[in-house]
Amino acid sequence: MPADTEPGQSPLSGVLAAIRPADPAVLADARAHQDRLTKPRGSLGALEDVAVRLAGAAGVTPPPMPEPAALAIFAADHGVHAQGVSPWPQEVTVQMVANFLAGGAVANAFAAQAGATVTVVDVGVAADLPDDPRLVRRKVAYGTADLSQGPAMTVDQAVQALETGIAVARDLVARGARCLITGDMGIANTTASAALISAFTGRDPADVTGRGTGITDETHALKVRTVRQALHANAVPVAGARLPGEGMEAVEPVEAVEALRVLAAVGGFEHAAIAGFILGGAALRVPVILDGVIAGAAALAAAALDPAATDHCVAGHRSAEPGHSAALDHLGLRPLVDLELRLGEGTGGLLAHPLVCAAVRVMHDVATFDAAGVTEKPV
Repeated sequence: MPADTEPGQSPLSGVLAAIRPADPAVLADARAHQDRLTKPRGSLGALEDVAVRLAGAAGVTPPPMPEPAALAIFAADHGVHAQGVSPWPQEVTVQMVANFLAGGAVANAFAAQAGATVTVVDVGVAADLPDDPRLVRRKVAYGTADLSQGPAMTVDQAVQALETGIAVARDLVARGARCLITGDMGIANTTASAALISAFTGRDPADVTGRGTGITDETHALKVRTVRQALHANAVPVAGARLPGEGMEAVEPVEAVEALRVLAAVGGFEHAAIAGFILGGAALRVPVILDGVIAGAAALAAAALDPAATDHCVAGHRSAEPGHSAALDHLGLRPLVDLELRLGEGTGGLLAHPLVCAAVRVMHDVATFDAAGVTEKPV
């Protein structure tokens, strides 16, 4: 598979150079093949679009079966937690990492059902974790700085986290994965997600900031103010966003040239790592199933770095978080599942994986009208 880094080339620049957009000729062939199968045209709805999308991304029709799948859960903490945006204590991140490693989380149960492996990556947990052979240690720092007061991380740290995601994607594919699923863990990461989504889509913070793991109206109002403050403190202009007395002008969404700076300013280590994970999968032409709002925010960063990366993504589900719909609309992705989930961990992506496999299976196994001797409906 392509995506090897040239001598003297950084992992990030090498991957960006290797990503190719969906092949238009293959997309047309895949759509034509769908129309010849023994079913009314369009009768499988969104599943037909998924199969065609994966064919274009892979550059061949029918596309390879997207199995086995591998879930990567990137864990990190957030300095903005100090602002009171989440009712959960920060140590829950450490505790949930232990739960993932012990196999006791919802993500583990769904992964077992889907036959997916689970990899847990410490990319920025604010504590030293016990030794565990199942844990991938790639800590950039002990959590980010408070994004409402200034940059959450340096650009160098953001690149380090991006390249961690790239390395994890490459390792999982090298071990046989043919589909990657994004997962995350980090108390207060929906606040950083809202800031990223507002920055990259140009949507007002009030429209994209949700209630995360469940917060009161008062805390939600604080969370919206915190996102506004983060964008202001980091000089990230956003359409419609105004601070009392500041009079920020409405502007266009952030361009690609600003992607790294914005990611470093208001993102989290897990956002950057997931963005790298997406880019790594795209460079290898292995489909990436996105989970919820954290993955959506990360995908916006990946798409700002290279728009072609989106061609290799499938939206597993639509989160109950309002920012997720804004992210998916901006990316042009249609979610496969809408069950009002807001857990994260990769749960929505795992639930969608069998549907993605079924969509591709149709391309491989269903007979055409000619082959089956079935009379096609007159055009």
